Amino acid sequence: MNLEINQSNLYLLLPSKVAWMAEWLTEDKNVSIVEAIKMIYSSDMFRRLEDESTKMWHLGPVALYQELITE
Repeated sequence: MNLEINQSNLYLLLPSKVAWMAEWLTEDKNVSIVEAIKMIYSSDMFRRLEDESTKMWHLGPVALYQELITE
């Protein structure tokens, strides 16, 4: 079994990280879950996260959320 994370399978890790961040955004910014998800997917942080070469996928949701809100 191949357990290596690469650009072609990185997408499998992202939904759970986005879900955590979206929930926190709804609480912190008082926006809908849909609006929170749109904010995340359109952010510079997410562009870096979905690029495997940045290795941001190693970060947990808390660290990623900090990156997001400091943009």
